[in-house]
Amino acid sequence: MVMLTTQMKQEIRAAASKRRTFAIISHPDAGKTTLTEKLLLYSGLLRTAGMVGARKSGKLAASDWMEMEQERGISITASAMQFPYKETIINVLDTPGHQDFCEDTYRTLTAADSAIMVIDAAKGVETQTRKLFEVCRLRKIPVLTFINKMDLPGRLPLDLLSEVEDVLGIHASAMNWPVGSGSEFLGVVEREKRRLLRYTKMASAGAAKPMVTEIGLDDSGYVEEIPHHLREELEHDLELLDVAGNPFSREEFQAGNVTPAFFGSALTNFGVEVFFDAFVDFAPSAEARSADANDGTEITIDPVEVPFSAYVFKLQANMNPRHRDSTAFLRVCSGRFERDMVVKHHRVKSDVRLSRPHSMVAKDRNTLDVAYPGDVIGIINPGVFQIGDTISLTDGFNYKPLPQFQSEVFARVRPTDTTKRKAFDKGIEQLALEGAIQIFKSLDGLEFFVGAVGKLQFDVLAFRLRSEYRVETQLDILAYESSAWLEGEVKTFKAPSDALVVTDQRERPVVLFRSPWSKNFARERNSDHALLEMG
Repeated sequence: MVMLTTQMKQEIRAAASKRRTFAIISHPDAGKTTLTEKLLLYSGLLRTAGMVGARKSGKLAASDWMEMEQERGISITASAMQFPYKETIINVLDTPGHQDFCEDTYRTLTAADSAIMVIDAAKGVETQTRKLFEVCRLRKIPVLTFINKMDLPGRLPLDLLSEVEDVLGIHASAMNWPVGSGSEFLGVVEREKRRLLRYTKMASAGAAKPMVTEIGLDDSGYVEEIPHHLREELEHDLELLDVAGNPFSREEFQAGNVTPAFFGSALTNFGVEVFFDAFVDFAPSAEARSADANDGTEITIDPVEVPFSAYVFKLQANMNPRHRDSTAFLRVCSGRFERDMVVKHHRVKSDVRLSRPHSMVAKDRNTLDVAYPGDVIGIINPGVFQIGDTISLTDGFNYKPLPQFQSEVFARVRPTDTTKRKAFDKGIEQLALEGAIQIFKSLDGLEFFVGAVGKLQFDVLAFRLRSEYRVETQLDILAYESSAWLEGEVKTFKAPSDALVVTDQRERPVVLFRSPWSKNFARERNSDHALLEMG
């Protein structure tokens, strides 16, 4: 039995309290990757921050490591970065905004203790933002809101706050308030401190911190800093918020009932640093997690009292051409991790040495000697880890399994050059292990298909097979539109004439359907079977 000394518990508690592990969620193009880059700028890791879209200048987002991400200017895969910010250690999980990668985002959100929701001031709450927020609500993850792009023409701040509340069903508490918008965006007012932060654009156009002048709203100089029409508008809005706005409560925030809202511009850095400072103050550190004990009961794993434990929430191969290997991303849930420690691998029921651990800033690796609850560490995967695996020093439990989403697009895929079959098979198997695609086989085992949540994943499949495994492929889209895991005897299942029963990589039966009507028909005529949307 592994025991922790009082001194070690004190060390773990102190280190864990400094950790802030969070995910950034948004609709595509709302500016979350730019905001991530600016966090690196304010932490001191970047001397200058380049526009994410400025690919002609060679300046690319630090968190977007995949070549295809840099070409398209979108986040395709979740990335994990760790770095110090003032008195804390930040673990930021930058998630894909595109709905075709929602499964990767969902798994990544399980590793987060809080989330930052980025909203475009011109577009408000968009579809993918709403879906990701619902995942946060389901997992009871507290959410901070950053209303971005105030330097561009947009909607009224009061309207944006109302939309957050109406669409997402959560109270929004304005922590700061913008002074002007678009070309007249001058800064923000911190409501609690009654302080104006008046920014001055730098010639570097957002690549460095802006000049800021701090003025109290009761100071005489305040009147001179803001044009009369903006001052009237600001004072009207602040008075309205004081009377009718939602008060902020740290307890209600951490319970997921209220989101503190901040206004700013990630591009120009207006309002960014005060937002990061507030995040560090508000966001929770690692908390206790539920797990399933081997006897079938549900237990709670305390981050300080329980020796080292973690789970795998992501696999990623070939992150760096210099390191043609697979990385398992682990979320440390309890205890103290030490380099080269030997732990129990619960699924395979054997001991594993955790060698070559590292933290990440995009694709750059930094060797890690110790880690604490809340940290995300990368471990070279020798082929023993799968998504959802639990490891620990004590054994006897497993963290809650990570769900698998049903595929909605399907295809036959094959190498155009049959001599590349071995490399093709290796690439397909690796991408399936990462959860990027699902592999299905016909019941007789003679045919195989690939499935994905969205068609863009097939573009990633072809790109990665070509760039990482030197295999060109032919992909033929199939007519099926949805799938479901089949629970019950396959032999007695009455499949519609246009449906196909296959097995997934875990040998579980799956039914592919050509239409929602076909799936509903199958449910009606198979009352002794179940069709499951998540696996």
